Amino acid sequence: MSNAPGLAIVAGHADFAAGLTSAVEAITGHGDRLVPIQVRGLCGEDIQALLREKLKDSGALVIFTDLQAGSCTMAARRVLREVPGSVLVAGVNLPMLLDFVLSSGTDPVAAATAAAERGRTAVSVHGGPA
Repeated sequence: MSNAPGLAIVAGHADFAAGLTSAVEAITGHGDRLVPIQVRGLCGEDIQALLREKLKDSGALVIFTDLQAGSCTMAARRVLREVPGSVLVAGVNLPMLLDFVLSSGTDPVAAATAAAERGRTAVSVHGGPA
């Protein structure tokens, strides 16, 4: 794990972040590289305080959130202004997190950028009206 990009925070509504982190652990054994945050019942200021605390405690520079304009993303955008060199990736999915934790590079921002691209290309639509 010495060539890993470090830790990332995964923030989402209800059990979303815990579910993704659990899936990453089951598939790769590297779920410990993600810090899940559940924001059930928290206001924007509370989410910001929680994100600040988790960033400080973990040393993470990357936050993945569930919704582009959701409360987690809005709070993360405010908090990251205070953390130089950090990055936010909104719209997280499982392929994205798998790419991040399996990254062979050590730069967390580069790993998050590559993971975001992997997450985009992993979305497809099959079938439809005949």
